[in-house]
Amino acid sequence: MLDGKKSIAYGIFYDALDIIGEKMKDNEKKPLEIWKKALENITPQVEVKSRRVGGATYQVPMEVRPERKVALSIRFMLQFSKKRAGRSMAEKLAAETMAAYNNEGGAVKRKEEIHRMADANKAFAHFRF
Repeated sequence: MLDGKKSIAYGIFYDALDIIGEKMKDNEKKPLEIWKKALENITPQVEVKSRRVGGATYQVPMEVRPERKVALSIRFMLQFSKKRAGRSMAEKLAAETMAAYNNEGGAVKRKEEIHRMADANKAFAHFRF
């Protein structure tokens, strides 16, 4: 939603769901179920946060709160939809949603990158407080 234009954002979202419905007719799932599964596929479970201990700053892996999980996944979906090539935002959003549903695309790569960073910094997990 840009500049508080909620009705335009709703229109784009529903148009994207219509496009998903047309392109995935052979799939028995409804477009909204596809959207939910796509969000589930790009939702990060852990993330790293900077913690200053002594004079050093450590990237400490932490579990993501449920509300933040949803916010991050929607943010990733929109961020990588905007970068896609396409005519309208609805088409870009539909394409990114279908890619995320199939565990492909930029948003899935971003989630995997976050998980890799958390895994690499597992040694600093005891700094959680």
